[in-house]
Amino acid sequence: MTAVDAERIALSVDAARALATAALRGLGYSSEQTEILCAHMLDAALCGYEYSGLPKILQIAANPKRQQPTTAMRDIHATPVSALIDGGNHSGMLAMHHATDRAIAMARAHGFALVGVTNSWMSGRSAYYVERIARSELIGIHTVGSASLVAPPGASRPAYGTNPMAFGFPKEGDPLVIDVSTAAFPGTELDFYQLLGMPLPAGVALDAHGLPTTDAQAAKQGALLPFGGHKGYALGLAMQALGVLAGSGLNEAKDYGYLIIAMRPDLLLPLADFKRDLSEQLARIKAVPRQEGVAEIRLPSEKSFASRERAWREGIHIDRLVHTRLLALTASPAAQP
Repeated sequence: MTAVDAERIALSVDAARALATAALRGLGYSSEQTEILCAHMLDAALCGYEYSGLPKILQIAANPKRQQPTTAMRDIHATPVSALIDGGNHSGMLAMHHATDRAIAMARAHGFALVGVTNSWMSGRSAYYVERIARSELIGIHTVGSASLVAPPGASRPAYGTNPMAFGFPKEGDPLVIDVSTAAFPGTELDFYQLLGMPLPAGVALDAHGLPTTDAQAAKQGALLPFGGHKGYALGLAMQALGVLAGSGLNEAKDYGYLIIAMRPDLLLPLADFKRDLSEQLARIKAVPRQEGVAEIRLPSEKSFASRERAWREGIHIDRLVHTRLLALTASPAAQP
């Protein structure tokens, strides 16, 4: 570990993993749970999404649902190609890890899989799941219906979730991974901005009075806005409806519903043909003439993959305040060997 400046800390990958592991053990997670959570958050950090990396451990620690009892995950309903899973009030990163494993196995066996998860919270980075599916030579789709943080156009209070949607497609080389929130600003990043006292971009949030704000704390008392006005609102409602399909109505709060869809490309095309044709199409997109000053036409996920490759060699950076608070978690008796 070396100091970058007064406010930042540089960590090697091994040091970051050790810190995250100790902090998660300090929160009482088992070795298996810690390994799953750590792998997810460390990958987010490597891919350049600092707010979804190690700082998310602090969000887990502060979430009131973590204080409620957990139960074993179980099937509410299942068929050979589908399952609705009760996540047992476990973190969504744990429940969705197992749901993704389940979807991959079913899709490999039967060509298609539909898995919903209810009674869970904070699933992390959606791209993480669809990338796993795509690297299993399947097409993956992941949608989230979540707790109310977003105001519909014209409203002054939140009524539905930030509701991201993600897609993963196998192709030659790295997969094509697309992960977008239907809100103008990610809910997870809102907490990160509040922690560090950073201003939000203009035009993404309202305060408790329905007035525009760039203050993260005020936005948490108010609402985020949909991206793209009524179009983002419509997509957000579609994700909310799919969340209902995934069992959000079975939660006491009727909030979170996670859906995973996985399918074999050879239901329609031979896998090799699909990967070749998609790769060729994406190559044509990258080859279009560029505007002056533009070095490259970049595809979704290319920046993340490049960041991951670089960070494996060079390590990651986190804010000193985050580092201090994570160290405090490691002092818990549960963190001791």
